[in-house]
Amino acid sequence: MLGAATAELAIVLTVWEHPRLGATSETHAASPASVVTRFAPSPTGYLHLGGARTALFNWLYAKANGGTFLLRIEDTDRVRSTQPAIDAILDGMRWLGLDWDGDAVMQFARADRHAQVAHEMVAGGHAYRCYMTNDEIAEMRAAAQAAKKPLRIRSPWRDRPASEAPDRPHVVRLKAPLEGAVTIQDQVQGAVTVQNAEIDDMILLRSDGTPTYMLAVVVDDHDMGVTHVIRGDDHLNNAFRQLPIYRAMQWPEPTYAHIPLIHGPDGAKLSKRHGAVGIEAYRDEMGILPEAFDNYLLRLGWGHGDDEIISREQAVEWFDLAHVGKSPSRFDLKKLENLNGHYIREADDARLAGLVADRLGHALPDGGLDLLTRAMPSLKPRAANLNELADGAGFLFSLRPIAMDDGAKGLLSDEAKALLSNLHAALDAVHNWDTETLEDAVRRVAEERGVKLGQVAQPLRAALTGRKTSPGIFDVLDLLGREESLARIADQSASA
Repeated sequence: MLGAATAELAIVLTVWEHPRLGATSETHAASPASVVTRFAPSPTGYLHLGGARTALFNWLYAKANGGTFLLRIEDTDRVRSTQPAIDAILDGMRWLGLDWDGDAVMQFARADRHAQVAHEMVAGGHAYRCYMTNDEIAEMRAAAQAAKKPLRIRSPWRDRPASEAPDRPHVVRLKAPLEGAVTIQDQVQGAVTVQNAEIDDMILLRSDGTPTYMLAVVVDDHDMGVTHVIRGDDHLNNAFRQLPIYRAMQWPEPTYAHIPLIHGPDGAKLSKRHGAVGIEAYRDEMGILPEAFDNYLLRLGWGHGDDEIISREQAVEWFDLAHVGKSPSRFDLKKLENLNGHYIREADDARLAGLVADRLGHALPDGGLDLLTRAMPSLKPRAANLNELADGAGFLFSLRPIAMDDGAKGLLSDEAKALLSNLHAALDAVHNWDTETLEDAVRRVAEERGVKLGQVAQPLRAALTGRKTSPGIFDVLDLLGREESLARIADQSASA
């Protein structure tokens, strides 16, 4: 439990800095017409693929309906919650362009508010103090296992008078309804019904007075005015356990939308071998652009006809819950890379140059960023990610004599080196160093030597880039400039 002074200060800061967070159950309730969604990750690890998609869907639904999108960090697991994980989540959200309204709410700072609600529920007869010992619970569990039934806690303290309470630690449990059923009209799953007999008397407050996740989520969603809870369908059962809290407190119930989980290409649950890594890996290690990642996440379980390329503006205009599929979607890294290639080709050259510069592994020389920017139109068509862009741009800054890969070495036969000597002489005579003039000069050498253009271009490419493949050879000559191009050709020619 938070110390009284610390808890009070934390709650005051959280309440007054957040536009929709109230100190009591009546404060800042959302109007029926106002859509409020939230993303509520636990900072016990990275922001993963599924979490990023959940955040995107919540953001889009709020924006599509002129509503509010909130962020809550559910840091009640004090052992596993870490500041680096919190920082990674916030950084990932910003990278994806998912800006939230107001300040991020830290759930643990509201522990006293959560406890207050639990005590109100006890006073109202909707929760009770349970003094069952660990041994008694173990016996109940063993009996359920022997009967091959799931454990449903029904404590003997549920209806016992307070006068019989012993002087020992206790928890506070929900007094769950025993009869009837509850149906949720889920916006994705449709009507889902669970018998109340399946809902146990879950713990609301632990024996040390700290709130459980189930209680904290409901209190925070209510106090933040959340109208639509959009989350993974692994939380569907939680909705039936959380609704009794709403009803006990006579709070408006949110609209639920439980999204199917993401599977790997083989249909199995997504794991690290499928790409279940933090989104920073897609950004930093794989070189994916945020707009491509957003577009791909959007199409993982939601669709708009046959549209594959969907801009952020179109997504806000089109997004709805009716077109979220009921079946798990399958993650395909190849499709993500193909989509990323499209967005690279569409991206601003100066922006790409800045991103690529960080991946070259060395500082740029004077004018290097301008050179990278000029090179982008030639490099972009061949790249599926920023790493490939950086790799393709490497030749621009290679120091002479440039290193040759095996493919380039195979192109530099004695005959090829003789061709390079002819090319050096022809190009040295060029006055206007532009692609059209350069192409004319190279073609004349091929004609004079009685060979095809490719037989001249291939050794020329090797001499200029150290590789067998590159952007168009005349673009390479233009980008490198007269002095550097002639020097690299001379290094590999027969007269060298």
